[in-house]
Amino acid sequence: MQGKKIIQEALFTQFLLSDHVPQNNVYRKLQQVLQLQYLYKLTKPYYGVSGQKSIDPTVFFKLCLVGYLENITSDRKLIEVSSMRLDILFFLGYNLGEPLPWHSTMSRTRQLF
Repeated sequence: MQGKKIIQEALFTQFLLSDHVPQNNVYRKLQQVLQLQYLYKLTKPYYGVSGQKSIDPTVFFKLCLVGYLENITSDRKLIEVSSMRLDILFFLGYNLGEPLPWHSTMSRTRQLF
């Protein structure tokens, strides 16, 4: 008898990115060894004191690093690829369904530094 899968999205899902990124993955290893807390103090003069919150400087740095490692020169392509890769989302500290910064935010932030 032929079966037919009924496709239905789960309303609630318990999904941990860390469970789905192999221990030997390069981005997992980078996540473990990179200490980027100094970037907050270093980049503070470039951020305003009022207005909307901008991109986290550590996320910006990590996205630039991903672009370099993956040989991606377009911010639009970088965000597209990063949003589809579980290992990169884990490295950036984002969860599934959490929106990444817009490509235009990447471009504007790059011009600041």
